[in-house]
Amino acid sequence: MPHVIVMGNEKGGSGKSTTAMHVATALTREGGKVAAIDLDLRQQSFFRYLDNRADYVRRHAIELPTPRRAQPRPSDRDSRAEAEAEERDRFAQALAECGDCDFVLIDCPGSYSTYSRLAHAAADTLVTPINDSLVDFDMLARLDPQTGRVKGPSVYAEMVWKARQDRAASGRRPTDWLVLRNRMSALDARNKRRVGVAVQELAARIGFRLAPGFSERVIFRELFLSGLTLLDLRETDPQAMTLSNVAARQEVRDLMRALELPEG
Repeated sequence: MPHVIVMGNEKGGSGKSTTAMHVATALTREGGKVAAIDLDLRQQSFFRYLDNRADYVRRHAIELPTPRRAQPRPSDRDSRAEAEAEERDRFAQALAECGDCDFVLIDCPGSYSTYSRLAHAAADTLVTPINDSLVDFDMLARLDPQTGRVKGPSVYAEMVWKARQDRAASGRRPTDWLVLRNRMSALDARNKRRVGVAVQELAARIGFRLAPGFSERVIFRELFLSGLTLLDLRETDPQAMTLSNVAARQEVRDLMRALELPEG
């Protein structure tokens, strides 16, 4: 069975699609067979990124490693129970189509949905990027405004916890959950310290690992339109390899090591 990697949280703008694209590109460049699934059926930022990549390849007549796609369609049943059952079957079918792959990378929407719940239950590795702010941390847990201590997990953390319990009860190996602190400031600000303390406390309480994320860099937003990643620049635009971009590429490599994925 492929190793399923899920990019998930219930807040948009945290860098899920950018992280998904860089992880998928890294795996394909290492020779892995990778399938991509975008469960944000409305916006589809991950697949838009892949569309831009395909367009860049056509315009420049070059080859770039690219994952293949699988896509479950939303149900149009009126009954909620029937719709959930149909989407469960379609999700299973989408995973079955990727059976010959080494990895399946799933990008979830920034909201709750049946497909998102199914993806979290299927995750061998769950990656949750969050912006380095107390607003984004609220997606993981509630903080006491006086002490800054964690009062309890949020609804998203509780969903992940239940998905991990269901997975363990079915005899599958536990989900490896990583939280990435994205867009971290270089300044030692008070907000940064509070988030750091809270994340460390929550990691010990509910069992996730902390992994290095991506700093706030313009290059991550610029690459979207061309469908490129930092791992492609050496062959597509060598002059773009500035010191800042080299450092950003190292962040991608650090993330890949932190994921501790099996060999393809």
